[in-house]
Amino acid sequence: MRIVPLLMLAMIGCHAPEDTSTADQAVSGSVSDGNPSTTWSAGPFLVPNPTATAGPPLCGAATPCDEYALAVSTPPGYGDTHALRITVQWALGAADFDLYVLDAAGNVIADAASSSDPEVVQLPPTSGSYVVRVIPFAPLGQSYTGTASLVARPANPPPSTEPPATYSAHAAPETAGYAHEAGEPSIGYNAVTGATLFQALHGTYRVTFDDAAATPAASWIDASATLPKCTAGVASLDPILFTDRTTGRTFESQLAGKASLTCFSSDDGASWTPTVETGIDSGVDHQTIGGGPFAPGLIGPLTSYPHAVYYCSQDIAEAQCALSRDGGLTFGLAVPIYSLLDCGGLHGHVKVAPDGTVYVPNKGCNGNQAVVASEDNGTTWQVRRNPASTPGDSDPAIGIGAAGTIYLGYHDSSGAPRAAVSRDKGRTWQHDQNVGAALGIANIVFPAVVAGDDDRAAFAFLGTTTPGNYQDAESFHGVWHLYVATTYDGGLSWVTADATPDDPVQRGSICTGGTTCGEDRNLLDFMDVTIDGRGRVLVGYADGCTGACATGGPQSFDALASIARQRTGRTLYAAYDPFANLAPEVPAAAVAGNGASSLSAVVRNTGNAAAAALTVRFLDNGQLVGDAVPATIAAGASATVTVPWSTRKKHGSRTITVIADPVNQIRELSEADNTSTAVVVLP
Repeated sequence: MRIVPLLMLAMIGCHAPEDTSTADQAVSGSVSDGNPSTTWSAGPFLVPNPTATAGPPLCGAATPCDEYALAVSTPPGYGDTHALRITVQWALGAADFDLYVLDAAGNVIADAASSSDPEVVQLPPTSGSYVVRVIPFAPLGQSYTGTASLVARPANPPPSTEPPATYSAHAAPETAGYAHEAGEPSIGYNAVTGATLFQALHGTYRVTFDDAAATPAASWIDASATLPKCTAGVASLDPILFTDRTTGRTFESQLAGKASLTCFSSDDGASWTPTVETGIDSGVDHQTIGGGPFAPGLIGPLTSYPHAVYYCSQDIAEAQCALSRDGGLTFGLAVPIYSLLDCGGLHGHVKVAPDGTVYVPNKGCNGNQAVVASEDNGTTWQVRRNPASTPGDSDPAIGIGAAGTIYLGYHDSSGAPRAAVSRDKGRTWQHDQNVGAALGIANIVFPAVVAGDDDRAAFAFLGTTTPGNYQDAESFHGVWHLYVATTYDGGLSWVTADATPDDPVQRGSICTGGTTCGEDRNLLDFMDVTIDGRGRVLVGYADGCTGACATGGPQSFDALASIARQRTGRTLYAAYDPFANLAPEVPAAAVAGNGASSLSAVVRNTGNAAAAALTVRFLDNGQLVGDAVPATIAAGASATVTVPWSTRKKHGSRTITVIADPVNQIRELSEADNTSTAVVVLP
């Protein structure tokens, strides 16, 4: 939700002096291919305009706005390689200005209304007349400087040639008490038991999948915590769930004002233990729980539970994280991880690397997306920015590979889904790229990232191919789907799949403005992703388009608890990659009196992937008879191959050998069963 700083509230509560802002430069400017940048400034501003906390900002004598008329002139096709970037920045980080861009008709086509300094929007450089509207949300006597620039967009690397994965959707049954209250869902996987845990408001559900069925079915069992200290009852902000896949312990928390009611379960929700007393003293928004190994060489666990558990939340002027050394039973004092001078208040979900490094991602840290990292068990923290990034509306997310590689998935100022990789704990970044370009994705929300092997990760998000201001409830008519981008080469390339191609997740606008939203905030602020024991991707999301909406009817504004589960394609664990396995049966001979004989064999594919471009070789007493090249043999199928065999002037016993894939061009589950022999006696 949008938080109003305390200093600003104090100003609102007293008589504000007359605003004496002045424009230091002209109130209009232009950019073109030959004149790619213009800069202006205005201020100082004394009167705050907090109207955006209840809807679109109002402009008037008591609610000041500042406007700059911008003319854009670009040649045809210019937008293929360039973008229009508008930036507003100010000196005092504790202040807050918001940025809106309007077209010639007065429609808002882009906005940046976070607590980030600077605020940045990036949009197509289409020729026309625009208005840049700057709102002094909490000006604190500051002036601002605005810049509009035509910037070159970096070339996107080629997408992965890997076939995209496919997914099956599994919605919670109507018997699940909170089935339709799954905004901001969490999902976790217990590698000890194989259970998937899903959080929808106060409901915790244990989900299992029956893969023996032709169409795998999901079973949802209510495993909710009912103890008074584990639930906020009818009122809760930001429910959250985290499952430590290694230990099997699940944490469930409800944010209730300035208290977090937190419990944990070591038996997939069959029983729950509350944190002592009334829970963790928290911030007012965006709580998150994560855990993993302690950093080596420092104080570790105080009980037999081996992992550290971190609770983090956003407060008005900072964000804080607290550490538990006893498996979540008690937490130490919360430590500030940044202030508004460093980053905007809201953050994404905390995650812990195999070496104990802790990361909290943030969408706006001095104009970039960033991770805030601790290498000493949460004692001290550093902001590590991705300099190639621009701020966006949704919180970013990270996935951490088995050897510590970080994958950052984020929504940038143009609305695009971008991914970047760091192999030095966020100090430097590489391979920053748009993972939605191949599918024409123009806007996204709710990034969620998970990694498996160090070179494999998945980036899930809701996306639409419709450009424009996706928060415009009246004018935006895009159709949203769940997408998952996957890399198998350490982020060099990504392949992106529509995980819900026949069932939209939302029609029309999606509001990410917190309490300023209308009914189009049914999905709230985030979703979640995990992987199962075989590395299959599972996305926990809220389906906002159900019933008649799914087939083209009006938007239903639902929030149905749903899981998209990977059905085909390589997973995030190479050990479970699909492979063929070629096993020829005993070869047979058809001997002809004129010597025009033939050899044949049945070749079976006992693996779980098709075998294409297969060669089958026949030998007679070690000498080549010939090669057969059958059509692709599907997984579980077989084919009979035949080659001509001249038997003129040949007599007696002949050892016939058949070899499938003789030069090992096909990756197989086993190379030990590729050969079969038979003895044929010729007269």
